[in-house]
Amino acid sequence: MPVAAELDLVVPPGPGLRHGLVVPAGELEERFTRASGPGGQGVNTTDSRVELWWDPATSTTLTAHQRERVTGALTAYLVGGRVRVVAAEHRSQRRNRKAARERLAELIREALAPPPPPRRATKPTRGSQRRRLDAKRRRSAIKARRTRPTGSD
Repeated sequence: MPVAAELDLVVPPGPGLRHGLVVPAGELEERFTRASGPGGQGVNTTDSRVELWWDPATSTTLTAHQRERVTGALTAYLVGGRVRVVAAEHRSQRRNRKAARERLAELIREALAPPPPPRRATKPTRGSQRRRLDAKRRRSAIKARRTRPTGSD
């Protein structure tokens, strides 16, 4: 039987998470269902598909600022205010549980990362402007030659 500390979700350190994060197992909910796909004869009898649910709004491990950032960044994964992650790519329930936890940890880490710096607008160089205008002139000349010649016969 796994110890509760082993079932905690460990989010590794990264940008925005200097020391990482540990989501207690009590905040996670797992549901198991039958998965389609590989599994041989056991596919019809084994509940290997894993749905992992986590509610960031009631999480005790996040600060108010982190909670805002996570709920804003993970809106595509929110179902009824809770984050839902599904794993069914492996034949065994244990491996699917691990995959779902890794996926959720990665989502949390990416959601808590600070946004990239805003783009600084730059002016086009004089050479690039000249090349652009030259190309336009050449294109214009090509198209001008396509017209029907006016005949003064």
